[in-house]
Amino acid sequence: MNHLTSAWRSLSALPQKTSRAGVSTAALLSLSLVLAACSDTTPPADTDSTAQTTDVEIAESVADESMSESERVNAFFEKTFEDSIARSPSSLTFLGRSERMGEWDDISPEFAEETLAINKQELASLLEFDFDALDEPTKLSFQLAKQGLEEQIEDHRWRLYNYPVNQMFGTHSFVPSMLINQHRVNSLSDAQAYVSRLNGLKPYFDQLIKNIDARTAIGIIPPKFVFPHVIRDSQNIITGAPFDDCEDSAIFSDFKAKIAGLAAAGDDGEEAQIDQATHDQLLADATAAMNDSVKPAYEALIAKLANLEAVATTDDGVWKWKNGAEYFDVALKRTTTTDLTAEEIHQIGLDEVARIHDEMRQIKETVGFESDLSAFMQHMRDSDEFYSANDQEGKDRYLAEATALIDTMKGRLDELFLTKPKADLNVKAVEAFREKSAGKAFYQRPSEDGTRPGLYYANLYDMRAMPTYQMEALAYHEGIPGHHMQLAIQQELKDIPKFRKFGGYTAYIEGWGLYSEFLPKEIGMYSDPYSDFGRLAMELWRACRLVVDTGIHTKKWTREDGIKYYTDNTPNAVSDGVKMVERHIVMPSQATAYKIGMLKILELRENAKAELGDAFDIRAFHDEILKYGPLPLSNVEDKINEWVAAVKAKA
Repeated sequence: MNHLTSAWRSLSALPQKTSRAGVSTAALLSLSLVLAACSDTTPPADTDSTAQTTDVEIAESVADESMSESERVNAFFEKTFEDSIARSPSSLTFLGRSERMGEWDDISPEFAEETLAINKQELASLLEFDFDALDEPTKLSFQLAKQGLEEQIEDHRWRLYNYPVNQMFGTHSFVPSMLINQHRVNSLSDAQAYVSRLNGLKPYFDQLIKNIDARTAIGIIPPKFVFPHVIRDSQNIITGAPFDDCEDSAIFSDFKAKIAGLAAAGDDGEEAQIDQATHDQLLADATAAMNDSVKPAYEALIAKLANLEAVATTDDGVWKWKNGAEYFDVALKRTTTTDLTAEEIHQIGLDEVARIHDEMRQIKETVGFESDLSAFMQHMRDSDEFYSANDQEGKDRYLAEATALIDTMKGRLDELFLTKPKADLNVKAVEAFREKSAGKAFYQRPSEDGTRPGLYYANLYDMRAMPTYQMEALAYHEGIPGHHMQLAIQQELKDIPKFRKFGGYTAYIEGWGLYSEFLPKEIGMYSDPYSDFGRLAMELWRACRLVVDTGIHTKKWTREDGIKYYTDNTPNAVSDGVKMVERHIVMPSQATAYKIGMLKILELRENAKAELGDAFDIRAFHDEILKYGPLPLSNVEDKINEWVAAVKAKA
């Protein structure tokens, strides 16, 4: 029902209805946004006993006459959410829980079929409740759960319509990312669970390879450009010690650092958690697991990909798949939560590109640039004054300045918000093992209890792709008041079911992120016209996405057509255009969410201001947007209309 795990299983087939700029959110983008990285990963378990337990306990909840109907429905939501994440060790780890830490998710076809059966059973059980007897908050949860289950059941037919490994996300990059960033080692058992996961990698990748074969059998093979990225990134994981005599590999370095922490005495005189002999045994066990499981797992995947690369083509859009046009129509509906057609979205993009170009011309005049907009964009793209040096000093300075921007914005939040997140936010460079392939920036949400902070990742592999004039807007989008503000508050909401606290809708999440780039301008940020140009450049980028995504998947645009459109219409580096077009190709429709979501939020805000006049409070408006967690855009509109009516009634 929009479960974390079920939602992300759906994402592997469809752009997520339940998710990252750059794989923000953060989105999502977000447990939701980070689990996208394991696109083909679905939760495991002893499914027969799990399903049987669910039947019994759901029946008990339904039969409990001492509870109100709303209480029973919310108990049902709690139980089914917990059942869902209990089937997914990865989800448990992302939430900061310690259960099943030594395991990987089951990504077998059999598990997918069992998940479908569970979804059908849960939908049938949900419909047995008396909707009319529910209170209003529970009615909303009921409607969202029903819609989510129905769509997941419908979308099962598209479960193979994706590339389980690609340059944006996939099991190959998910594994080191989760071990390094999510698998915390605070005890001996945590360290042993880490080794257990290393030992479990070979069977996990065996399932992955079978899933790739299933897609190959129906003609779903990644375009040729994908393979060098994925093969290189996979080779990076098994380069370095203990595989060779070079510096420690990324996973091995992480494990060594974590167990060293267990072996060290605390600053307060607290004794070490493990002795030297235990430390040495853990290191030996990890070394054996790396050589006996991790290395052969990646080598088998690399061999499979090398064979597929030989038969891959350069056709890029999903139009090439059987029923590809129908799939893309469904994908757009799930991504945007609207009924907009591909043609309508394409035209909205063209109109927005033209409008933003006009605003950019005004800035060009302000700074006294005398040539045309195209020349101004070229100047912004090429001038060294807008880039940090591509060395460690330049990268450190970028991270420091991005952190300072976020810290400044924290001090201005009371002007715009009534509710602020409790969880902290850190800024971090994308790790070396994936920086060449990863997007330019993305967000990872905090742990469930808030003890692990949210992370704003900046990709500093090529500083020419990270102009300083875009730094401000990027920090606002990924950090505050963007993804961290929305997703951390969502997790901290009280009195809503967990499937809503940890699920999401891409158009809402990324629409908020893009709206958050614009919002600080209204309190005097972007005082430098070049930074304001950067804000417009990033909005322009999202408008171009509407054009190019639909162009590739419905108009048979080539990869080169898409790159040319970005290069001709934006000031961004050509490398940005390449990465973006390649993202469109492997994540069809996902990038349309940003502009569609932002436009709806702005439309609702302007309508509310017109209706309320002096009674309009921007802080209360934002509270109303955020207080329910992510919603389909039609539900957001309903809630804002209800809020406007309530404010008017009090006036």
